[in-house]
Amino acid sequence: MRVLPVIALTCATCLTSNASASEEDFLKSIEGQWTGGGAVLTKLGGSKVDVSCKMQSDAKSSSFSMNGSCRAFAVVTRSFTANVKASGEAYSGIYVGISGKPSTLVGSRDGNTIKLDVTWANTIYGDRQAKMTIEKVGEDGLRIRTIDQDPASGKSIVTTQLDLRRR
Repeated sequence: MRVLPVIALTCATCLTSNASASEEDFLKSIEGQWTGGGAVLTKLGGSKVDVSCKMQSDAKSSSFSMNGSCRAFAVVTRSFTANVKASGEAYSGIYVGISGKPSTLVGSRDGNTIKLDVTWANTIYGDRQAKMTIEKVGEDGLRIRTIDQDPASGKSIVTTQLDLRRR
């Protein structure tokens, strides 16, 4: 009878190690230099502005950072950073965008996508809540989106979508 608990403990340890290795492998897969572009919504109901972006992502076994900038109209450049830690399946961190103030990120990974709830430092698009996804697309693609909710209609609106390729 004592053999069964030992086997169960050994299996649980193996599963935990594989989960950690899986997160590390995923984080390492989004490491590198990225370039590309996309569109940013300037205000709800407004038009989208095309942007070109470059970003450096660095990863460790249980964390990653992203530092980048996007340019619009060939003259306006905005920087962004994110520092995120993984603890098992849970992710949390800080994002600093156009406001220059830290916003909090909390979420988890689902397959090739990290899904994060954002609490902005300031009111943006009528509230302080949004969603952010960081999706690995194929071997050399990365898609970053922010999704907000229109307070008038309640509909989800993609406010930023960046499609990046590894350099």
